[in-house]
Amino acid sequence: MKKILFFLFLFVSILANAQTFTLSGKVVDKNNEPLPGASILAKEIKKGTTSSFKGEFSLPLKKGTFTIEVSFIGYKTISKKIEMTKDEYFVIQLNTSSTVLDEVLVSAVRVNADIPVTFSNLSKKEIAKRNLGQDIPVLMNYLPNVVSSSDAGAGVGYTYMNVRGSNGERINVTVNGIPYNDAESHGTFWVNLGDFASSTQNLQLQRGVGTSTNGSGAFGASLNILTDAVSDEAFGEISNTFGSFGTRKHTVKFSTGKINDHIEIAGRLSNIYSDGYVDRAFADLKSYFLQGSYTDENTLIKAITFGGKEKTYQAWFGLDATQLATDRRQNPYTYDNEVDDYGQNHYQLHWNEKLNDKWSTNLGLNYTKGAGFFEQYKAGESAADFNNLIVDNSDVIVRRWLDNDFYVVNFSTNYKNDKVNFISGISYSNYTGDHFGEVIWGSDLAPNVNIRDRYYFSDAKKTDFSIFAKANFEISEKLSGYLDLQGRFVNYQTKGITSDLDAIDVDANFDFFNPKLGFTYNVNENNNLYASFAVANREPNRNDFEGGVTTPETLFDYELGWRLKSENIKINTNIYYMDYDNQLVLTGAIDNVGQPVRATSGSSYRLGLEIDADIKLSNEFTIRPNIAFSTNRNRDFVTVINDKLVFLGNTNLSFSPNTVVGNMYIFTPSDNFQLSFLTKYVSQQYLSNLNSYVSSADVLESFITSDLNIVYQIKPNKIFESITFTALVNNIFNVEYLDRGYYYTYDDTWSNPGTTTTVDGAGYYPQATRNFLVGITLRF
Repeated sequence: MKKILFFLFLFVSILANAQTFTLSGKVVDKNNEPLPGASILAKEIKKGTTSSFKGEFSLPLKKGTFTIEVSFIGYKTISKKIEMTKDEYFVIQLNTSSTVLDEVLVSAVRVNADIPVTFSNLSKKEIAKRNLGQDIPVLMNYLPNVVSSSDAGAGVGYTYMNVRGSNGERINVTVNGIPYNDAESHGTFWVNLGDFASSTQNLQLQRGVGTSTNGSGAFGASLNILTDAVSDEAFGEISNTFGSFGTRKHTVKFSTGKINDHIEIAGRLSNIYSDGYVDRAFADLKSYFLQGSYTDENTLIKAITFGGKEKTYQAWFGLDATQLATDRRQNPYTYDNEVDDYGQNHYQLHWNEKLNDKWSTNLGLNYTKGAGFFEQYKAGESAADFNNLIVDNSDVIVRRWLDNDFYVVNFSTNYKNDKVNFISGISYSNYTGDHFGEVIWGSDLAPNVNIRDRYYFSDAKKTDFSIFAKANFEISEKLSGYLDLQGRFVNYQTKGITSDLDAIDVDANFDFFNPKLGFTYNVNENNNLYASFAVANREPNRNDFEGGVTTPETLFDYELGWRLKSENIKINTNIYYMDYDNQLVLTGAIDNVGQPVRATSGSSYRLGLEIDADIKLSNEFTIRPNIAFSTNRNRDFVTVINDKLVFLGNTNLSFSPNTVVGNMYIFTPSDNFQLSFLTKYVSQQYLSNLNSYVSSADVLESFITSDLNIVYQIKPNKIFESITFTALVNNIFNVEYLDRGYYYTYDDTWSNPGTTTTVDGAGYYPQATRNFLVGITLRF
């Protein structure tokens, strides 16, 4: 009988200990507003979940005592011991940290899951895992529908990215809400932001038109970068990277932490050098970041300066097919100083003031100074091409300069209560720039010509004023609406002559109205649906004006999406239809400084499906796949071939692959070790809009590459707070691939006199085969 009672007692004890209870609740801020996406983690068993769109969560736990950690970006993490002997329900209130005030710097141009805009976020933690010297476009390569590239092939120096087939000239970039795109070319020159990832707190990529933002209009995407948040604690950090092609990165960072709970000073110095995969395509990037801040409960004032100097060797014309087949790493340029040499410094002042629980304001001021040149050697040149500063058939070395100043004033105000979040603001920018070329050496100068005499000059001025108002408002318990109205008013003037000695005399005004409207429907705590419609207008850039294009382009963007967020699975799915009027499409050709040439296509569209997911298979394994299918077409495309108009019908838009797939397979066996296997597939794309009508040279074949990323961290008891080892093997399977190129045609009237024959040519940018980067970061 005693044995029976003993086994019965043992059986009941086992059942009791095996019983599962539910820890549930809601995560809110101090105003009891829900915090969707907060992390709730039982540390002992590494099991966790995230809060729903309403801030609610549910976590099954067995009987026992657990340390529950609750965290959310911008809020102070809290931990609490909880003994699970029954179902428990808690309302967890998180207090803001300095980061929340930092986030307000970009709140006017950012969105969250309540707003019907398609977007992806990349946190500082995610950036750090692969931040070994490569530029931001390369670090973003595994976001949905993104394709990145570089001139030198190794991701350092001149780098680029396309989103939904739209190149950098159509991607609006802001840094702390301040426009970064060059005012004239609309391009983003990441080479001037060496190691900027080391000073980035987080970034958000909005695909499509997105929300109203400052600066040039978003025609494919917008990228909002927030620089380092105020650090509560003092620290120092030394990072060193070494790798293939002589690549090295040296970074020193520091923060004083909050002095007297209010003042922080932080900074960074960096030097990145790489010989490049392409022969002699070196990049030497020196950069800095310095900020001083004052914070209290309701105020954040930040003074920031960043910038640096770059020197890169010429690789922007790529290789033709014969050169590529002979030696894909060769560089046709042989002049020792065929370099780009440019410096750029930014000065920002931000003042964010929380007036009360409902109202806040944000003021941003910016001054950017840029100046530099690229140098070229030319042999046997015509005097007429250099304004008769040289004698015919002379050799010459020239420098072509840019010298510009850029001023920005941003102001926004935010009203928020339980039912509505309303933001309104204005932005004004003023740009002035000089373009000029000088002869610094000639084998035979013309009489009375001196070294550094200019053979062309033009000045430019651009003002850009925008005003916007947008609101996210509750219609019912499950349905919310979004309305965003922007007026943008641009004046662009330039006078003088171009480097081709053609007159450029522009005085153009553009008045744009850009409305956006959408709805979000919360099906339940784990699912929501959204739909939006947006209009964007955009003025031509300087190169367009030089080519005779003066008509602005218009985009109608339709987005329909579904978001799922559960304990182990997050899925974002969206369908987009981008309908263009007078789209300035890339012809495939580049100009004499390597910039893409564009032409008006009339009518065109992009139709696509994008899916990305974050799936937790177990405590150790996670996969993050994304896939984009699209059709990108010119409607009724007409061009001139052999001196005749040719109707080509609906052709594929250039540089627009129909399929882009990415995946991260992440293995995390412990808190201090992570191994990631990353894969990217990009389907075939055309380098022109002719779709091989002249020849097949305008086809860029599909490719698939894979990277291996390893991060291991130790926390010593003395001297260092942490030591982090990072390794990255790029293109681990040693694939020879091309992800970018250019294509051109011209009329040959010499081969067969009396006839006109259209001939073509192409250039390609070979990307690096297998290569590696290893780094160590010491934090103290």
